[in-house]
Amino acid sequence: MSGLSRDDLDAVATFLRGQGVDVAGPLEGSQIAGGRSNLTFRLDDGTSRWVLRMPPRAGRTPSAHDVGREFRVTRALSRAGVPVAPAVALCQDESLLGGPFAVSGFVEGRTVQSRTDLDELDDETATVVISRLLQALAALHRVDHVAHGLEGFGRPDAYAERQLRRWSGQWELVGQYDANISAAAKNLVAGLAVSIPEQRSAGIVHGDYRIDNTLLRFDGSPSVAAIVDWELSTIGDPVADVAMMCAYRLPAFDLIVGSPSAWTSSRLPSLESLASDYEAAGGVELSNWEFHLALAYYKIAVIAAGIDHRFRAGAVGGRGFAEAGQAVPEFLAAGLKTMEVRR
Repeated sequence: MSGLSRDDLDAVATFLRGQGVDVAGPLEGSQIAGGRSNLTFRLDDGTSRWVLRMPPRAGRTPSAHDVGREFRVTRALSRAGVPVAPAVALCQDESLLGGPFAVSGFVEGRTVQSRTDLDELDDETATVVISRLLQALAALHRVDHVAHGLEGFGRPDAYAERQLRRWSGQWELVGQYDANISAAAKNLVAGLAVSIPEQRSAGIVHGDYRIDNTLLRFDGSPSVAAIVDWELSTIGDPVADVAMMCAYRLPAFDLIVGSPSAWTSSRLPSLESLASDYEAAGGVELSNWEFHLALAYYKIAVIAAGIDHRFRAGAVGGRGFAEAGQAVPEFLAAGLKTMEVRR
């Protein structure tokens, strides 16, 4: 079961009241489409609105659905001027809903997820939106994480090495594929392992940044109302964050979401343009770019494999889940090609 029952909603209301939140009446909940990892629900008491995030109740992989991290980082960033939804409450008691959950304030904004959503924007508006996205990411990377209480949020050094180790561990759990795909993953990991570069910068990384993980406002000049989906955030190398954003431009991303996505549209800048425009917006220098891009392709392959794993376990279903496994070899191939360019 992926929805929230009447008993679930009553339990959430009781929890929120215990945290000092004014819940005016019985909660109603509806699932927000788009999530492929954590489940997202809109809550409404007739007066106020919130958003609840929780991991799937079955088929979870360790550390892949950490709503506690989302809560902590957004609470800190709200004081740093980064556009995020206000953190309201975190529940670590898994007995209430079958897993931990975090509640944030509801942010008015528009999501641009699908190709249809993007086609509603003219070229001039789309250009401004991309500029604002890159400015927001560069601003995030300039935040002093120590000054904002995130000193222990993650180790600032050896980020690439730790990421490769972590995602390789995830692959061991979910990467049950044929010999060719398994060999491609093994070769990519081996190439990355012997090519890990020296890290030149450290800061807060989102880990999953692209247009559909933001809420946008269009009253006046387009702006980013909130950056969302922080479950992969940590302290690390900002170059890797930019690389993930660019790697998602691969058309195979459409297999993960189950339909033509906004982010893979040919109307948007190439990954090379995104990278250079990010630097021009005040972001960090993109040192050792090909390594980070290849690692990003590998990470997305593992994400797709994790979605496929949950689908095969019967934990999820519907559009975008049955096809996710088909994206795995595409992202592995892109990573191997990028490593060849690096050599």
